[in-house]
Amino acid sequence: MANTYTLIASHTASGSTAQVDFNSIPQTYTDLLIKTSTNDTSQNVLRIRFNSISSSDYTQKVLRGTGSAAGSFSNAGWDTLTSFAPSYNNDGTSYFSNNEYYIPNYTSSNLKTISGDSVEEDNATAAYIILYAGLLNNTDAITSINLISQTNNFVANSTFYLYGIKNS
Repeated sequence: MANTYTLIASHTASGSTAQVDFNSIPQTYTDLLIKTSTNDTSQNVLRIRFNSISSSDYTQKVLRGTGSAAGSFSNAGWDTLTSFAPSYNNDGTSYFSNNEYYIPNYTSSNLKTISGDSVEEDNATAAYIILYAGLLNNTDAITSINLISQTNNFVANSTFYLYGIKNS
């Protein structure tokens, strides 16, 4: 069975922006895929919120490595899923982190699972690679996604893509 990807929406930041929203997501696909390439004016913590749900319905497990060390941590009862992809523009560099988030069965009446990965581009001895597993404790179909810069703003040329996937 072949998967087909269709671009639903995209956004390229022309200047500094704190949040990118994908609204009115069609309910005609099997799964969703978000791809981003982001740089931030501070820590570049990308937060993901579904259907504007900002209660404590998000849980996640994060595995990360720097090339010389590895670690993991869990978050439960948060108001978003949090992507710790630390490329940021604090020294005038233009390094970006690349992120991908997969949301299967986004229209089902089951709880929503999310998996993802992030890699940091950096000219340093420690650059991060991160794997995520998340859960949205909500049974509503996903109709909107907010991609939020936690502390400041995404810089110009940060890109955000939303794809629909059909298993057919």
